[in-house]
Amino acid sequence: METSKPKKKSFVQGPISAEFIGNSIAKHQTKTSIGAHNIFLGQVRADEIDGKTVAAIDYSAYEEMAEQNFYEIREAAFEKYDLTCLHIYHSLGLVKAGEICLFVFVSAPRRKVVYEALNYLVEEIKEKVAIFGKEIFEDETYTWKKNN
Repeated sequence: METSKPKKKSFVQGPISAEFIGNSIAKHQTKTSIGAHNIFLGQVRADEIDGKTVAAIDYSAYEEMAEQNFYEIREAAFEKYDLTCLHIYHSLGLVKAGEICLFVFVSAPRRKVVYEALNYLVEEIKEKVAIFGKEIFEDETYTWKKNN
């Protein structure tokens, strides 16, 4: 495992707001070499599990390790794809059904690469980053989320 210290923070406390997402996109309008952006928004689903409906997910992580994982995933994506910018944000804490918990944003000179890179990034995040989700049901009981 690489020992470089991650340069940026990827975690957001609570849900990721539309304002945060919009501001992130707006900040890139001055970068005129960019020809394409693509975003992935992960939203908490009100899944039904054993007859109970998920009302929220309480996310936790071993933050130092997760930040290192995010850093390594970012670096690998920059090596693999011709990207101009790449941002990953994930919620910690309580996120209600219908709210955004994952925001991945990529930018590049051309459109084709942003589709490929975004798919790669989301799959890598799901597979490699140790983020834990406690699914809280409407009756306040819970189960630990299985990534899929």
